[in-house]
Amino acid sequence: MTLIKSISGIRGTIGGRAGDNLTPRDVVDFTAAFGYWLRENGAAPKVVIGRDGRISGPMVSQLVSSTLMGLGIDVVDLGPSTTPTVEMAVPAEQAGAGIIITASHNPENWNALKFLNHKGEFISQADGQALLRLVEQGNIEYAGVKELGKYRTSQGYFAHHIEKILALPFVDADAVRKQGYKVVVDCINSTGALALPPLLEALGCEAVLLNAEPNGRFAHNPEPLPLHLQDLCRVVKEEKAALGVAVDPDVDRLALVCEDGQLFGEEYTLVAVADFILQHQPGNTVSNLSSTRALRDVTHLHGGQYFASAVGEVNVVEKMKEVNAVIGGEGNGGVIVPGLHYGRDALAGLAIFLTYLAQSNRTASELRRSYPDYYMVKDKADLRPEIDVDNLLKELEQRFSRENYSTIDGLKIDFEHGWVHLRKSNTEPIIRIYSESNSPEAAQKLANDMKTAMEDILRQEA
Repeated sequence: MTLIKSISGIRGTIGGRAGDNLTPRDVVDFTAAFGYWLRENGAAPKVVIGRDGRISGPMVSQLVSSTLMGLGIDVVDLGPSTTPTVEMAVPAEQAGAGIIITASHNPENWNALKFLNHKGEFISQADGQALLRLVEQGNIEYAGVKELGKYRTSQGYFAHHIEKILALPFVDADAVRKQGYKVVVDCINSTGALALPPLLEALGCEAVLLNAEPNGRFAHNPEPLPLHLQDLCRVVKEEKAALGVAVDPDVDRLALVCEDGQLFGEEYTLVAVADFILQHQPGNTVSNLSSTRALRDVTHLHGGQYFASAVGEVNVVEKMKEVNAVIGGEGNGGVIVPGLHYGRDALAGLAIFLTYLAQSNRTASELRRSYPDYYMVKDKADLRPEIDVDNLLKELEQRFSRENYSTIDGLKIDFEHGWVHLRKSNTEPIIRIYSESNSPEAAQKLANDMKTAMEDILRQEA
């Protein structure tokens, strides 16, 4: 069982002991600190909340709502929703903040609180650190009986979200409607089952839904990785569909399957969307250090500049604003469209991708073949409590000091024919090891060589 506290929120497994797992006490402590921090900083005393389809969602949502009301903060509850929908609802409601109740790609026994500012964007590192200090201090003052916050529900934000997507200059709903695409969607028994069908209907697509009951009992591991999408690939071929779509439980990541049942590659979701947007609005792009080189290649092809940020949506957004990027995101299928909102949005990514297919009159597999082939390995090493991660990365840095490397987020080493990136996970007790090269074997060798180097260093220190 696990509880992880970070600058972006709190995440853990449901049940167990307070302080070791995500228990009601931990939910209340973090919500109270966040609400109190908002009031002390003069934010509007209104918070928008929403949750994915997890079994524990209603319980956690009720705890969050009651705690905020006890601080004199009004609550607008979207109920079962998506992360990007909540992000868009915060400024629409002129709220002071938002809280998304979701553990993203983690299994069904996990849940989390993700905190948004008044813009509907994840809170900054400085704000997150202030929140953590307040949690430790525990000096919270609650409201009196006449100052309690009010509670109301709101059911209209899926429609609001879809309306804004259809109004994007990069979305041509008429062109998509003319194609009459059949699209197979793996909703992973979460809120994608509520958000994706009306979007596809608005685009004139025939939707074939898999795992469509949003009951939180995920039919398979909810992270949209190749190992978990075999049923989706099979059904796409059986249905002779134009596209397969997989999302994670909170619908901010988008993975695609071509009409031939082959994976488009989640790393290439952002690449394809960026390619289309850059054809209409030339400019800069941003992804994190663990994302494919293909985005850099496509950006340069269109005359723009590519920039890399530290891993984490808040870091990508910060860099996008700094360099005035026209598109950005993360290689895990996260697409961020500044003209819509500064958050990963699977619905927006899907609408733009379908527009690209329709206007280019190409199949998904034809589009995929137009991009350079890079192969990525996403590996990991278990992080034992006694391991000093900072020292381990410093030792690796010294070993590979003759190569081009970056230490803005863990350690990324660029070799001539590939790269490897190591960083401590913010959500799990592991070291993530991502590598990329021009063949699967070469990428795996990079990851294996780095794991061997790590083991060698740890043996020497033992």
